[in-house]
Amino acid sequence: MAMRDRTIDTLALSLAGASLAAWAILATARGRFWDVGSAPHAAGPDEAAHRPAIEAIVPARNEAATIGTTVASLLEQRYGGHFHVTVVDDQSSDGTAALARHAAAGSNAEASLDVIAARPLQRPWTGKLNALATGMAHVAARRGRPDYWLFTDADITHHPGNVAELAIRMQGADCDLVSLMVRLHCESRWERLLVPAFVFFFRKLYPFAWSNDPRRRTAAAAGGCILIRDRALERIGGLDAIAGELIDDCALAAAVKASGGRIDLSLSARTISTRTYDALAPLWAMVKRTAFTQLQRSYSFTGLAVAIMLLLYLAPPVLAVAGILRRNAPLAATAASAWAIMAALYVPTLRLYGRPARESLALPLAALLYTLMTVDSALAESRGTGGRWKGRTYGAGAAEGAPTTA
Repeated sequence: MAMRDRTIDTLALSLAGASLAAWAILATARGRFWDVGSAPHAAGPDEAAHRPAIEAIVPARNEAATIGTTVASLLEQRYGGHFHVTVVDDQSSDGTAALARHAAAGSNAEASLDVIAARPLQRPWTGKLNALATGMAHVAARRGRPDYWLFTDADITHHPGNVAELAIRMQGADCDLVSLMVRLHCESRWERLLVPAFVFFFRKLYPFAWSNDPRRRTAAAAGGCILIRDRALERIGGLDAIAGELIDDCALAAAVKASGGRIDLSLSARTISTRTYDALAPLWAMVKRTAFTQLQRSYSFTGLAVAIMLLLYLAPPVLAVAGILRRNAPLAATAASAWAIMAALYVPTLRLYGRPARESLALPLAALLYTLMTVDSALAESRGTGGRWKGRTYGAGAAEGAPTTA
């Protein structure tokens, strides 16, 4: 019995040590992903060298709850150059198109808004990219191609200077793509637990400093708000080049960067998402839809990802408690140190969302839920059912992102 206990203690201490070492490396050598400080703007809105023509495309599928606010915020932008908005209604059944037009009438800006229907969805296109491509074709036929395209979701409320600031950043940094990770809604119990964690995990996976560094291969964007040069889109072959991608924002950023373009991704505290998640189910569905794709549809990578998540997030609290119960001071101290580093790195993200530092102790629970969502995503693929989103199912039968209507 004593021999077995010593073996267990040795194994547990090794796991705790591995977790502590991993967190030390993440804290010091992962592009300061935990630092949520906003990147400074190079100039004010009136200091732009020129005001390029910008066309905003808003793909919308059953967005009655948010489309009015989004359209109003776009039509109220303080931008001195040409700026026009096109909402692409993707077979909505809730009056999304009518509400978009109503929002324009309320802003006395009907002339600055087009509302059109998305073209029929065909392989290999995903719904969002198909809607964006429909909007671009409409704009090119009506007004010609602009200097920049703004791709933005139908649940985003833009602060009045957002478009101008994005254009300034594009010019000041000589970028081809500028993107904002908008402030997500974080009020319900599930949002408080999972939304800051989502931002933390995304930044750990795609350190913004690395993504913005032209010397590194890392590339990421946040699909809620992307400004891209028309010539950069042409250089990569247009949206056709990523037509089947479920994680379209990061695929677009990767294509632009691989073509020699510069990208800039940052956080925003003033441009916000109004999409709410009052229950776990919709958050689960959102992650389930793309988690297995993020892991390159590989069960081996999924197994490795699960093992890493367990080592990083579950092992520290479990082993710290075990060390205390077993009166094993080295184990308790090592595991607790790993947990402390994890929590300390998470605190800046919590503060970004106005949450108290004590909630950092709940990060292991959030990580466990995200791990289970990832496993569920892989299992759904194995069953051929895939993930459901907006009434469409993305599964094994749509290996290149081709959707089937459910």
